[in-house]
Amino acid sequence: MTSNRHNRTGARTADDTVLDAARDCVLAVGVRRTTLTDIARRAGVSRMTLYRRWPDVRMIVADLMTREWTGIGDALQPPDDGRPVRPRLIEGLVTGVRTFRGHPLLRKIIEVDPELLLPYLLDRCGASQHAFLTWFEEAIIAGHRDGTIRAGHPGRQARALLLVVQSFALSAPTMLDDADPDLGSGAFDAELRDTLERMLAP
Repeated sequence: MTSNRHNRTGARTADDTVLDAARDCVLAVGVRRTTLTDIARRAGVSRMTLYRRWPDVRMIVADLMTREWTGIGDALQPPDDGRPVRPRLIEGLVTGVRTFRGHPLLRKIIEVDPELLLPYLLDRCGASQHAFLTWFEEAIIAGHRDGTIRAGHPGRQARALLLVVQSFALSAPTMLDDADPDLGSGAFDAELRDTLERMLAP
């Protein structure tokens, strides 16, 4: 399915209007209670307009999740400011995981529609995961070149990296205890930073 989503230049598209409406509906009532009629009404378009692009609500939500998750990644990829690759990559990953973990859409899905995430954890990679793998592999190859990331198969290293950050993003809330500073979110951010450092260092 092709899409004219929000592009990297920041220009908004017709799809953005629909995805914004879908996000508002999901945040209000969850995915299962959201209908195409709800989304169309909020977006100010006809239901047939939605049917031409998306056959059902779950497909809209899949595109919404892709936009939201890859948007975090795009925003947090640290610029090439002359520093070595590894510290820049780790900084972006730790900040990205923290941002993702607190994202309102993710929190709502986990709260009321967690089954939506299971295919991407147990069965297949989604579009956002493929986007992250591309970013990770490019960064790892650059880290090989500047000697700050250990030698290895970049595709395999990228996949291992995704497994680590995915677990800290999705499963960390089950381990956190914000009443205890040693088990709070800040402590786990530091633990993730240390884990990534040990994982990537030559």
